[in-house]
Amino acid sequence: MANPFIVTAKLPPDIQGWAEGLRRTHYPPERNHLHAHVTMFHSFAPSLLEEVKDYLPRIAGEFAAPAAEIKGVMDLGKGTAIALEAPQLLTLRDMIADHFHGSLTAQDLYEPRPHITIQNKVTKEKARALQAQLVSELEPRSFTFPALELHLYQGGPWDLVKASSFRGNEAL
Repeated sequence: MANPFIVTAKLPPDIQGWAEGLRRTHYPPERNHLHAHVTMFHSFAPSLLEEVKDYLPRIAGEFAAPAAEIKGVMDLGKGTAIALEAPQLLTLRDMIADHFHGSLTAQDLYEPRPHITIQNKVTKEKARALQAQLVSELEPRSFTFPALELHLYQGGPWDLVKASSFRGNEAL
């Protein structure tokens, strides 16, 4: 069976570097195969590759980069994430979901909570300890997502298939 495709919102370099540092410090090294990212869709079927590759640049070209703000810490049970407030990104995600209606997996039908995972698959105690530490360290920061990215799932690491930069003037 062919591997699925994942759609993410690319982080700007300063946020990317900061989040990568947190992942290197707190993510179990044997499981840390990915760069820091914000997942928009977990699994597009391989049969949709050409349509997704055509659609993402078209929609990214219409709109200005969606804004986001770091809002705090998110408890993932056995992990920790940085919670984001990103209503424009959610609007864009809804547009993409509408376009691919009937093709989304069950995991992608839920209402997403934008976040950057910095720790996963640890004990609940270890996760709670990091969350308590980060609550006092995190400060709200605003940024914009520069692009959408399409990745091929490869078991652990992902391969970047295409990045589609936001180039439009229209706000979401």
